[in-house]
Amino acid sequence: MAFFILTMGDGVLLQDEEYMREALHIARHAEGRTAPNPMVGAVIVRDGRIVGQGWHRKAGTPHAEIHALQMAGALAKGADVYVTLEPCSHYGRTGPCAKALVEAGVRRVVIAMKDPNPLVSGRGEAILREAGIEVVSGVLKDEALALNEVFLKWVTTNKPFVVMKTAMTLDGKIATCKGKSRWITNEASRIRTHRLRDIYDSILVGIGTVLADNPSLTTRLPAGDGRNPLRIIVDSQARIPVSAKVLTDGQAPTLVAVTEQADASRVAALRKNGIEVLCVNEGKRVNLERLMELLGERDISSVLLEGGGTINFSFLQSGLVDKVYAFIAPKLIGGATALTSVAGEGFVELRDAVLLDDMRIEMLDDNILLSGLVRK
Repeated sequence: MAFFILTMGDGVLLQDEEYMREALHIARHAEGRTAPNPMVGAVIVRDGRIVGQGWHRKAGTPHAEIHALQMAGALAKGADVYVTLEPCSHYGRTGPCAKALVEAGVRRVVIAMKDPNPLVSGRGEAILREAGIEVVSGVLKDEALALNEVFLKWVTTNKPFVVMKTAMTLDGKIATCKGKSRWITNEASRIRTHRLRDIYDSILVGIGTVLADNPSLTTRLPAGDGRNPLRIIVDSQARIPVSAKVLTDGQAPTLVAVTEQADASRVAALRKNGIEVLCVNEGKRVNLERLMELLGERDISSVLLEGGGTINFSFLQSGLVDKVYAFIAPKLIGGATALTSVAGEGFVELRDAVLLDDMRIEMLDDNILLSGLVRK
């Protein structure tokens, strides 16, 4: 009996996408836990059967390929490996995965995308090819890029991926004319918001939000298994009360970004209470671009922006927003003075408006979640 293997060109087999989808799926098991490293999944297949699989769990721990090789054991020899990111080629906190695959004697390695780090991109593939291993690259590349949108931004720019989240009524209001905002959206939307807090490194608001709502800015998922992000308060004049929840609840670290014009006694009081205060600008307002640079240098790879209309516009105007999540409730409250999700000075010309690409629509009971990437 003869068996035939169908190909799709460039060495890609029909089953390659199936196994790569599985690798992409298991990579997400560690969503929100690998920063500043990427999410990576690996699947090892021999004789049409998965004999090993693994995913990267946390920075500083073994990579996905190592977990998969340990599961496969001797069955890895002569097998095909599917990995969502080019195997690493350098020694860091862990050894190079490309060499581990060579030593295991694998036959073929299928890669979704190359390492975006220009210092190492292509070197992992080169090690494999030099060892006589067949390498196929680019299988489900777009899906792999979407999986690691945060890592891609951070590793190529050393700045965090910024996500603007807003919850509004159908007429774009985030509160009534009296400032009432609980609750604009439904429970399903609020749970999804807490899931976003769970997966991003930090959450950022302006001082206006703290003074108006005294929020906790913590992750509160139904199962109670969420991770609290770093809390960042943009507070140019250091007006935040030392009694604010974000400074006193002990649930997560909080960083307050001020300017040199902030009241020295207030800054001293914050530091006396163990709060980190970061001076970002000599002028009246915190330089947001410089703040993002400083966060990137600290390996903060993502920021969830949950502020009000003023700081939202400031981030948009500065070109710092990478993605938008807009939760929309089927409510109309009106009010000329009611707060909107984006305020500030606004863009004068329509051609200057921020545009979104790759739009996604999801129903959360009777709420709508719109998401999209900011067109750069």
